[in-house]
Amino acid sequence: MRDTLTEILLGLRLEGVEYGRCLLRAPWAVATSAQPAALFLFVAQGGCWLRTETTEWTYLNAGDAVLFPRGASYVMASSQDVPAVDKATLARRPVSENIYLVNSESKESDIEPDVLFCGAMHFNLDPLHPLIAIMPDMMRASDLAKRDPSVPALLEAMEREISLDRIGACGILARLADVLAATIIRAWIECACSDSSGWIAAVRCPQLGKVLVAIHTQPERDWSVAELADVMGASRSSFNDKFSRMLGVTPAKYVARVKMFQARQWIARDNMRIAVAANRLGYDSEASFSRAFKRIIGHPPSEAREAETV
Repeated sequence: MRDTLTEILLGLRLEGVEYGRCLLRAPWAVATSAQPAALFLFVAQGGCWLRTETTEWTYLNAGDAVLFPRGASYVMASSQDVPAVDKATLARRPVSENIYLVNSESKESDIEPDVLFCGAMHFNLDPLHPLIAIMPDMMRASDLAKRDPSVPALLEAMEREISLDRIGACGILARLADVLAATIIRAWIECACSDSSGWIAAVRCPQLGKVLVAIHTQPERDWSVAELADVMGASRSSFNDKFSRMLGVTPAKYVARVKMFQARQWIARDNMRIAVAANRLGYDSEASFSRAFKRIIGHPPSEAREAETV
């Protein structure tokens, strides 16, 4: 499992979009809307209650972190009975290009604030990538800390950086947040999904794992069923049956999806021209590529850049 996942996810990374250091004095409650970016939350001081659409209230202590890999909406609050306001309506003071500070007012000026560090991050993987699709809506660092020693070490580093309040702390915290979020994902992949089926089970399979590595690392190639069967070392019929049974989709449809995931990354993130993406992926015309893109992604490639920023 480690070898095949390493090859498929060798370039897995999170790229920070924006980060906020929030000093909130009780009573407070903030709601964050769902969005395409992954969301990160670190409790530096105090604590808070957290609830999502699919989970009940849970308390986060100082030094804990949570990752929402698919950008699920959530509410955090000093108390469960405080009405929440939209996080986007809070007054922000820019600190640098992608870092802001929120400092709430309180009638009780002597109340120690709860200090939170929030972030929005983009995966370099497509949001529809099968790995992201099977991740839980919420990953709590404390649930994985006992299984990966680097998780508590990174949490302690973030705590120290905030408590010292040194020059450039927010910038260092942003980089630490990127690393911590990626480490949480790695810990979940290695430790928390051993009973998973579907894509993870296929990656763990010595024969199908090689096939998935080939498809994901060479999305430009016009893979045929016969070529993929050769990679697996099986007949076309036995390969097709095993692939379809474990992944719930035919090899041809899976290859087409991976191609479109790659195309959306090129178009939305790298500003690649649609005609160039179509040509690199082996399509005879931009029109046929656009039809395939819309069928799989749900909108035409011309809307990919707009969808990325929504």
